[in-house]
Amino acid sequence: MFRITFLGTGGGRHTTISQMRCTGGMLIDHDGGRIHMDPGPGAMTQMHRIHADPGDTDCVIVSHCHPDHYSDSPSAIEGMTHGGWVRRGEVYGSPTVMEGRDGLGPCMSPYHLGVAEKHGLLIPGETLDIGGLKIEIKRADHSDPTNVGFVFDTPDGKVAYVSDTAYSDAIADQYIGCRVVILPITTPYGERIKFHMCTDDAMMFLERVKPELAIFIHLGVVILMRGPENEARMTQERTGVRTVAGRDLMVMDVGKEIALSEAQTFDDDWFPDWFPKSNHPKKRSLLLGLVESSVSVGPRLHGIARDADPLRPIAYVADGAADAILER
Repeated sequence: MFRITFLGTGGGRHTTISQMRCTGGMLIDHDGGRIHMDPGPGAMTQMHRIHADPGDTDCVIVSHCHPDHYSDSPSAIEGMTHGGWVRRGEVYGSPTVMEGRDGLGPCMSPYHLGVAEKHGLLIPGETLDIGGLKIEIKRADHSDPTNVGFVFDTPDGKVAYVSDTAYSDAIADQYIGCRVVILPITTPYGERIKFHMCTDDAMMFLERVKPELAIFIHLGVVILMRGPENEARMTQERTGVRTVAGRDLMVMDVGKEIALSEAQTFDDDWFPDWFPKSNHPKKRSLLLGLVESSVSVGPRLHGIARDADPLRPIAYVADGAADAILER
């Protein structure tokens, strides 16, 4: 099973500012779990709308250090770790995301990396294994020089998320053999901007790669004003490749056939089962004692202060303490 739910299909600063389209990235469900890719603004709101439990996320991946790709990542990580109470899951990001470089980033705090079970860098040429899903890391040509693209090796063929990049034959050739290519097409035909692709570039890309399906995402305000469906239709006519303009909360299932549908939405006050039902005075007192003893003794601390809120996640206080407390 391999499914992508497009939480947001917008991109670029003006779409991000206006939220004409959400910029929440993608939920990727596979046989080994769930990945939240590039959780930008609107990610958690969209998850609430479709009743997607953030506690079911097993991995958060951020391709590069631009806010339309990372800004909701701290909340996604806190959801993955059940508010920070359970050390679990994996976090991966490019070097600017994780460490910072040349004035960009970092956009992950030591605390948020600390509550995950594992974290690491995304380096072109390397391959991740997330719950049995192989993910190949690819090069990009972007204003964040550490940005990367991805190829997901699913049981029914390869699916590519190219991420933000300028076009070149060398960039496109990395994705030859993919059944599906998810392309960030920020601007329409004749409106190329630096470090991004426009519809002209999409045509060259698809004529070279020849996937079964192409999906336009990362839609900027100008392509939204002009009509991304028209740009996709023109691309399909020129290249012969089935091309779809992505829509917020569109769902793609990849099997023997590739199916597109829409996620069911809800308008209600919904809470995941693991959310707290009450605040326990006894637990608060216990945590306060733990904070004070941890600060004075200092067993493998993640950086707690004496006046810290004792209801902050236990994993932030001391390694191993969470299990001991939660088992009582």
